[in-house]
Amino acid sequence: MAAGGFCKLPNGTVVVALNLPYGSAGVRVLVHAQNRARALTRLRNLGLRAIYLRGNAAPPSPDEITAVLHHPDGLIWRTAPTDNGVMVTELWHPIRALLRGSAVVR
Repeated sequence: MAAGGFCKLPNGTVVVALNLPYGSAGVRVLVHAQNRARALTRLRNLGLRAIYLRGNAAPPSPDEITAVLHHPDGLIWRTAPTDNGVMVTELWHPIRALLRGSAVVR
């Protein structure tokens, strides 16, 4: 099961953050949508079928919310932090880069 969480914005929309297993490290995916169900549906429509959000253990940070709100697609990803909490300094990528496999995930 993927760790994740959500944050409801003042205008009623939500930002959902999920840590998903991918390669050796995993990725953190952010989705901006009208509600949590639509956010998960957006990911499922892209081929990520077994995506569920249970609880709010890892909600998006304010910086993550800003990043996804300023992206035209409202759907971005980057390498997830490691188990010991070390964050890799990496820019956010559009989801297309992850799905086509051309981006290198460490």
